[in-house]
Amino acid sequence: MERKAVVESISRIHQLDTSVINKIAAGEVIERPASAVKELLDNSIDALATRIEVDIMNGGVDLIRVVDNGEGIHPDDLLLAVASNATSKISTADDLFSVQTMGFRGEALASISEVSHFRIRTRTADQTQGLEFEVKTGIPGKPQPCGCPLGTSIEVRQLFANTPVRRKFLKTTKTEFGHISEQFTRAALAHPRLYMVLRHNNKVIFDLPPSDNLLDRLRLFYGSKLAEQLIWVDSEVDDIRIWGYVSHPSENKSTRKGQYLFLNGRWIQDRTLQHALTEAYRGLLMVGRQPISFLYLDMPASQVDVNVHPTKSEVRFRDGQHLYRQLLSTLRSQFLSMDLQSQMSLGKKADFDVTAPPPPLTPEQKQTQMELTSWAKEQLNQVHDNLSDIKISSAPRSVSPTSDLAAPFTAADAIPLSHFQQNREQSPVELPETENEPADLVVPDIDRPADKFADVATSDLRPIQVLNCYIVVENKGALTIIDQHALHERIMYEYFRKRVLAQSVEAQKLLVPLTLEMSGKEAALLLDHAEMLNSFGLGIEEFGGNTLLITSYPVMLKKVNLEQLVRDIADNLDNAKQPSRRDLLDDLITMMSCKAAIKAGQRLTQEEIYSLLEQRHLIDDAHHCPHGRPSALVLSHAELDRQFGRMG
Repeated sequence: MERKAVVESISRIHQLDTSVINKIAAGEVIERPASAVKELLDNSIDALATRIEVDIMNGGVDLIRVVDNGEGIHPDDLLLAVASNATSKISTADDLFSVQTMGFRGEALASISEVSHFRIRTRTADQTQGLEFEVKTGIPGKPQPCGCPLGTSIEVRQLFANTPVRRKFLKTTKTEFGHISEQFTRAALAHPRLYMVLRHNNKVIFDLPPSDNLLDRLRLFYGSKLAEQLIWVDSEVDDIRIWGYVSHPSENKSTRKGQYLFLNGRWIQDRTLQHALTEAYRGLLMVGRQPISFLYLDMPASQVDVNVHPTKSEVRFRDGQHLYRQLLSTLRSQFLSMDLQSQMSLGKKADFDVTAPPPPLTPEQKQTQMELTSWAKEQLNQVHDNLSDIKISSAPRSVSPTSDLAAPFTAADAIPLSHFQQNREQSPVELPETENEPADLVVPDIDRPADKFADVATSDLRPIQVLNCYIVVENKGALTIIDQHALHERIMYEYFRKRVLAQSVEAQKLLVPLTLEMSGKEAALLLDHAEMLNSFGLGIEEFGGNTLLITSYPVMLKKVNLEQLVRDIADNLDNAKQPSRRDLLDDLITMMSCKAAIKAGQRLTQEEIYSLLEQRHLIDDAHHCPHGRPSALVLSHAELDRQFGRMG
């Protein structure tokens, strides 16, 4: 009877408590510390601030402080600021179709204060003193007079203090701060005229002076190399203007993470416009690569509905097809007016040349170069005794354990093709003979029984290469057509996988580390996984701000574009949806194997063809590449007869 009474009481409809409502709203709006930062930045922008400072402690879990010099909050409205569904941005339902502010739903501060220790200080221009107001996990205090400058300061401490389960779902400090840095970046790009500062653990990450030139701000975030490869676009049709920068086809990414779209100062996502961007680059980019873009849409608020998503990141356009055609036409017209081919030939060399002199430094980079040179000298002094032995034959560097991939492996170790040319040595820093020389064909070598593979080079195996892409073999009454890249990729995958498991990946240290400017989120992801990447022979260290140092690389990838490899790894980590460590390891091994394998279009010698075919018998699955594509197709004698009408 007691259980029945409980069920009946629960099944009855009742109105939720305000605290429960705010916690539900917090679950929708405040997913992680970066979500709170985004909402507070929106409020500061709506308050017409010209300077915004953001202080973060321990990835935003311990402290988020946002200080602005905006209009402030009127003393009579302070209690309403943390009440649910209270806002100054709209008054009637019709206002939802003409929203011109960043925030308008009236739930952000209420949601944040419900799950944290919240304090707000504010003063308006007509007040001689400010007010301070605290809310501890939904329990409001009493406003108190305080001294403070014009504007608003909001502190959020111990986020998710009363929802410990939510805290358990947070990632590492570096990862969470990476998400915060991404939100800060979006706001800074959307409003380049704002003075914005970001600090983490009392360390200045960004100090961005206001600028009327968007390119100056892009250069601060993404470096001069990308900024110099951006193409200006501008189009205005009726009341709709599309403007900004798109990347030259030579600058691209493996995901759409580098595509920024802003609507009336608000960062948004829209699949239709993303598709238009992809179509505009069709034929200019390799399949699977995505352009980089920083595009801005200015249009009347009445032509767009921004109230379709709790975080306001998705919108609904009144005429999305019109925008699609305008963006596609704008980009294609711009590309047709340019000589993209001649530009693409600049810097076309894909090989990573570790001995080539660095490019001329810009004035802004001189200080960084001085610090780097000093650092490199210290490192050289420490390893001076070992500098005489840096060839490919040097002993493998010890690496950290990676027991996550504890699957059996039966393939043998791998060596370069030079194994067939006795006593040939090659330095890992040796320059290729030509600018576009392909990677070495790396194949395994194994002590094997003499009779097991005796038929590899017999007369019935007559391999030939066709179209510089496929190897055709006649064997046992059938034709086998082999994709040379897919087969070699599988060989390299199992070779590299075994090396990672055995903690014996050969790594080559760089005498002068390579510096890379990444976005805040990319840098955080790479540093967060630095230990795992070290097991691949890829040494990554923090240098300051969003600049990383690449100190070593796997010997097997000596001719791969190292900068592009690191950026692709960052994209891979960013695109992963809460994968296990084992999945991440396997994805990275697959990607590196693909880059190390011979490519379609690469001409092979007869010796290389024989050695590649021989390795089919030494790996677990020679029938598919690591991506699942077949590496070989078999055409039987009977099928050939049938196709030629020879069947009786």
